[in-house]
Amino acid sequence: MQQIESLGYQVFFEDDLASLQPFILNGGYSNVLILVDLNTNDHCLPILQAAMPEIVDYDIIEVDPGEENKNIDYCIGIWKTMLDFGADRKALMINLGGGVITDMGGFAASTFKRGIDFIQIPTTLLAQVDASVGGKTGIDLDNVKNIIGTFTQPKAVFISSQFLETLDKRQLLSGFAEIIKHGLIQDKDLFERCKNSDLSELDMQIVHDSVAIKNNIITQDPTEQGIRKILNFGHTIGHAVEGYSMLHDQDPLLHGEAIAIGMVCEAFLSHRNGTLDAASLEEITSYLTSIYSYYVLPTEIDAELLQLMLNDKKNEAQKIGFAFLDGIGNCQYNLFADQSSIMEALNYYRSLQPAD
Repeated sequence: MQQIESLGYQVFFEDDLASLQPFILNGGYSNVLILVDLNTNDHCLPILQAAMPEIVDYDIIEVDPGEENKNIDYCIGIWKTMLDFGADRKALMINLGGGVITDMGGFAASTFKRGIDFIQIPTTLLAQVDASVGGKTGIDLDNVKNIIGTFTQPKAVFISSQFLETLDKRQLLSGFAEIIKHGLIQDKDLFERCKNSDLSELDMQIVHDSVAIKNNIITQDPTEQGIRKILNFGHTIGHAVEGYSMLHDQDPLLHGEAIAIGMVCEAFLSHRNGTLDAASLEEITSYLTSIYSYYVLPTEIDAELLQLMLNDKKNEAQKIGFAFLDGIGNCQYNLFADQSSIMEALNYYRSLQPAD
């Protein structure tokens, strides 16, 4: 078993979830609530139940899966169900799912009766390496991601490879984008290991190391006033593309797929800013486009993408904020790009469209 000490809580890496049951029993909680979606209820809840055989008195709250459901209406449903189950301020919420569940469940718990304890059990690779540490909770508003939320730390996080066995390759690739990002912004060796990784036999050490990188950053800056902003690399443009896809596509892009596009575009902006050399831009572009499918971005959607970027919470005084790479393995923050430069970055991505 490996552990990481985060902001007042432990992240447990253990396939059998052996520490989970004693952790809950020692908490003296009045109620235990388990938030799941339709998928984790079927595929992941049995794993959780097997890990805590002595805990039989709990209530399950089930929501529909998908980023499109991470909104205030679903939160209201969660809060009402918590009231129906008689949850008080000594209740515990266990969020069993991907980033939607951990983000929304954390937000619901952090605001219910001014805050109850919650545990994160991320079941997707994306949630394990992205949402597992940092204390960010949130919901979306009008396709603007995570615009409503809090900084609230969980009581613990439990990461198990058992849950990854329930994922298809597309879901694994989505989470892998965040591991790549962690390498690009702070650990060149991790980026090299990513390029040599086989997703069919994912090494959990790379998951641990990715979480450790993020944890090192967020413990220096819990509320994103400084260095934590480097975690936004790829996300200014990536979130806009994701929001557009959610609104217009029958099968929307997954988070990591959109962030991969954002990383290509923002690597280009880093190069244009003079902090990333041409060879590194080519290396990043070549690798990302080799593992993520090309996504068509018609030029007529640029105004819509820009509007989504202008709504991003990282902006200041209507200037669109970015984190730019300062070479592979280093990153700068509190940088801005004008709209014409952003259009150049989108056109750079468009230039990569494969020939028919």
